[in-house]
Amino acid sequence: MVTLTWKNRTVVEFVLTGFSSIQELNIFLFMMFLVFYILIVSGNILIVLLVLFSHPLHTPMYFFLVNLSFLEIWYTSNIVPKMLLIILAKQKTISVASCLAQFYFFGSLAATECLLLAVMSYDRYLAICQPLHYPILMTGPFCIRLAASSWLCCFFLTAITMVMLSRLTFCGPNEIDHFFCDFTPLVHLSCIDTSMTETIACATSSVVTLIPFILITASYSCILDAIPRIPSGTGWQKDFSTCSSHLTMVMVFYGTLIATYLVPSANSSQLLHKGFSLLYTILTPMFNPIIYSLRNRDIHEALKKCLSKKPGFLR
Repeated sequence: MVTLTWKNRTVVEFVLTGFSSIQELNIFLFMMFLVFYILIVSGNILIVLLVLFSHPLHTPMYFFLVNLSFLEIWYTSNIVPKMLLIILAKQKTISVASCLAQFYFFGSLAATECLLLAVMSYDRYLAICQPLHYPILMTGPFCIRLAASSWLCCFFLTAITMVMLSRLTFCGPNEIDHFFCDFTPLVHLSCIDTSMTETIACATSSVVTLIPFILITASYSCILDAIPRIPSGTGWQKDFSTCSSHLTMVMVFYGTLIATYLVPSANSSQLLHKGFSLLYTILTPMFNPIIYSLRNRDIHEALKKCLSKKPGFLR
């Protein structure tokens, strides 16, 4: 077990202000976010169960979708329960260790989602552009290696930033004007030079966001180029429907990230920054199961079998 220490530390806990500027709306916000959290967890659990117990969904694409749904459950559970507490509680404190742990899982899971989205785009590229080679290339063991590599790589890279953060000294103000422990508010509270920490964090985050985005763009460029040459009646429409669902997920996820981190960090825009943060911490995980269910015939059929309690669903 690795133990992190903070030398010359005077701050032992932080204060998460949450949405303190709009106290009169706290009960409404609590109920709204609680409903969203229940929808996120139940929706993603439903996707996982449908894929696990429906044999037609035992394909590479849905294997990666299960990984993504499991990630979304963990991702929101890392942030939302604590956010609900600080909305209503008078004590809005979080220990330094808990704060860094929250950031570590938040950063690792967000980065993993980037890689999983890239892996899913590669899967769609092979299914549409290389249909004859698809069953040979996308084998079960290969899919497991792709998913495992995405998880391990991102948790390792975020651990580098985590170690740098753990060496910072917090000896001044301890108030974080946010509803969770994000990287920028943390380094701003340090009373020592953070340039090296910020440089390493920028490098690692660029690797796990820009490279997957480039791969996704390349994959869909090849798919769009190949579609006019695909004969009708070959079943590519079914593959393209999953492409449209996946591409919508990519646009929502990357769109909210870009909107959040391009917002100025001035105090006047902090409430706006929190609003954008809600998009990728709550709305995006809630939309993913909805996006994949609306136009997906396989999901519809699996859900019908589940609701009708047909024996074939559990085979």
